[in-house]
Amino acid sequence: MLKEATYCHESAWLRASERGRRAVGGIEGNGYCLILDMLRILVIDESQSRAAELCAGLIRAGHQVAAVLSSALDLNARIREIKPDVILIETDAPSRDTLENLAVMDRDMPRPVIIFSQDSDSQTIRSAMKAGVSAYVVDGLEISRLKPIIDVAVARFEEHQSLRKELAEATRKLSDRKVVDKAKGILMKTRGLDEEQAYAALRKLAMERAKPMAQVAQDLLDMAKLLL
Repeated sequence: MLKEATYCHESAWLRASERGRRAVGGIEGNGYCLILDMLRILVIDESQSRAAELCAGLIRAGHQVAAVLSSALDLNARIREIKPDVILIETDAPSRDTLENLAVMDRDMPRPVIIFSQDSDSQTIRSAMKAGVSAYVVDGLEISRLKPIIDVAVARFEEHQSLRKELAEATRKLSDRKVVDKAKGILMKTRGLDEEQAYAALRKLAMERAKPMAQVAQDLLDMAKLLL
């Protein structure tokens, strides 16, 4: 078995990693942005010999091996500790536990995930993609293909995160609009205002309290539940 969280300490390689890093990618809320030439990659593989070959290929491709784990057990805690840019998993077949751990990670601290597997079952692939996997490769691992596979996975991940952010923003705006409309309705009913006057009253209150209009509207709704 692999020793958990095995770190590389090759001084020349680490010096090169500092020279190669042009910008720092990081987590912002649930979003994630990568602007790196050299990526810190977490390798997960139950096979020590496979992992060693994979790590050598990653270094040759210009990336840094952040750590090597033998399983995805307690993955969220490991991600917080290691802070990798990309997660690369090589396995005969991804287990249910692995996919569940990836799904939790994708919700809490999303990262690009690449799986190399011998399992070509369509249901397994669908489950992996649903868990947030950016690339699932079933035709074998060729070290020479590592860099383009990683590049494509990162690009696909960033596009997915952008779409997820746009959807979340659209959902939030729709929710805010509904709250404001309900608050306007209460003002129109209780104060005898028309819609324009009710909106102006909410906007004035939001400015006075230095709060977003949706938050002021929600406060009004909460108060109305107690008083009306």
